[in-house]
Amino acid sequence: MSVKPDFAASQRYLPSIAELLADASRPTFSFEFFPPADQAASDVLAQTIFDLDDTGPDWLSVTYGASGATRDRTIRATRFIKTRTIAQTMGHLTCASQSRDELLATLASYAEVDVRHVLAIRGDMPGGPTVPWVRHPDGLANATELVQLIAENFNFGIGVAAFPDPHPQCRDADLDARLLLAKQEAGATFAVTQLFFDGDAYLRLVDRARAIGCTLPIVAGIQPVTNIAQIERFAALSGAALPDRVVRRLREVADDPAEVRRVGVEMATELSVQVLRGGAPGLQFFTLNRSRATRGILANLRRLGLYQSSPAAASDG
Repeated sequence: MSVKPDFAASQRYLPSIAELLADASRPTFSFEFFPPADQAASDVLAQTIFDLDDTGPDWLSVTYGASGATRDRTIRATRFIKTRTIAQTMGHLTCASQSRDELLATLASYAEVDVRHVLAIRGDMPGGPTVPWVRHPDGLANATELVQLIAENFNFGIGVAAFPDPHPQCRDADLDARLLLAKQEAGATFAVTQLFFDGDAYLRLVDRARAIGCTLPIVAGIQPVTNIAQIERFAALSGAALPDRVVRRLREVADDPAEVRRVGVEMATELSVQVLRGGAPGLQFFTLNRSRATRGILANLRRLGLYQSSPAAASDG
């Protein structure tokens, strides 16, 4: 009789994300998903996790909607993922439009499903990043306060956001670096960047952070381009600069979706190579709950000797 593996129990003995990032022998590789809205989307996510699991990710993360709109779905998705893979699972948490008690309840829900890591971000107001931020009357003011709340009440590994291109509501790269240091002092142990398309912007971010004493490992967030209109929208929402050379290469093949995908994977590979060779401790791929483009990038990195799967995944297999 076959015995179903207890992935959640196995995860308890895995190194923390901070410990994985401190291992200079290899960079980490991780995947971000969003919580599915219905059964059809859940089936897609399940297939994507299955397709990516044999790449040996170090951890998987699940996003959290503005004002906690997807809270229940995020909790369900993290629970589901923990039954499908040995990799660490990280839940996101935003403090937009939520009370302190609501945030503590979400954190307790993560703890109940044995999630050990949380990505703490301020988040946008409903309507997107251009909507002015309004603090909940019983809530928190920013991501630093959210990190403090988590650190004071739970034993989670805490990740935070970092911005290679200045935050769209700030536009001050030096301030972004100072805020990253403040989040470290509040209890954060690692950072993951927003999407970016200029490797030099990531390297400058790291230099700014190190210059003021921020030692957080900063994972590079990589968004494979598979759809021109979609990536332009994401760039506008996140404040990421979309260089002319990127737009030009995509426009040259705009009439051929297969070529757009090929060029997108090629550019994401080039970006990954630049930041890894520049010292990035890891990459996180924003998968959009699809696997094909991410697998293509990893295959390219493997051929270049820059990618190897998680030792935990290898030993499990």
